[in-house]
Amino acid sequence: MSQYYKPDRKPDWNYGGNKWRLSRSKIGLFQDCPRCFYVDNKLGTARPPGYPFNLNSAVDALLKKEFDIHRAGKTSHPLMEQYGVDAVPFQHAKMHIWRENFKGIDFKHEPTGFTVSGAIDDVWVNPKGELMIVDYKSTSKDEKIEALDQEWHDGYKHQMEVYQWLFRQNGFKVSDTGYFVYANASKDNKSFDGRLEFEVTLIAHKGDDSWVEGTLMDIKKCLDSDEIPAPSEDCDYCRYREFAGKKLLALAKKGKETKSLGL
Repeated sequence: MSQYYKPDRKPDWNYGGNKWRLSRSKIGLFQDCPRCFYVDNKLGTARPPGYPFNLNSAVDALLKKEFDIHRAGKTSHPLMEQYGVDAVPFQHAKMHIWRENFKGIDFKHEPTGFTVSGAIDDVWVNPKGELMIVDYKSTSKDEKIEALDQEWHDGYKHQMEVYQWLFRQNGFKVSDTGYFVYANASKDNKSFDGRLEFEVTLIAHKGDDSWVEGTLMDIKKCLDSDEIPAPSEDCDYCRYREFAGKKLLALAKKGKETKSLGL
């Protein structure tokens, strides 16, 4: 049995169970495909996960260590100075909790009863006392990463806006502008030589978290219903289930017919 995938989750981790929380990634799943979200959170069978990207995790860990040096010294990181961002990494006693998966920063949303949570990468603060939510991304592309202008980048932006909403609900003053620290591994070197070189860019995003409240109410309605939602039109997981299910049912029916004929 795979150590990464457990198709039958224990009920206390499903909606209505005492360990269930609405994480930022689950909100993203609902936006991606309400049916997959329902099967995951109401029925307890999640999509198979992708294998962990250990290289991306290593980049995240090293960036956190680097910015933490400036956090301790209350100084601006050279990347902030390069892009003219007047800020320093934010110091707070709960920073290690906010960064921890399955914990993060959370808030009890009274209208739905949901505990909404999300684990952040970093937070900066400007001279006005406004917090700036920061997310680390890493990739390896030929072109320089200067903008998040692809349709699939909307998920990144929504991710940041959920974090902005969470910090606001916790009483913090939050800037509409957040930042993506993007590390792009170069493939132009003549040889590997046991090292990767990254070009690090800073991309600003002016967030708008006004959609969050309405989405939480939609999620509540979805989870409280006994009707399975329609799949997203572009959900490959739902298409796979549909086509595989039809073929397996047809094969099972054919097997029964063959057996009844004694063949």
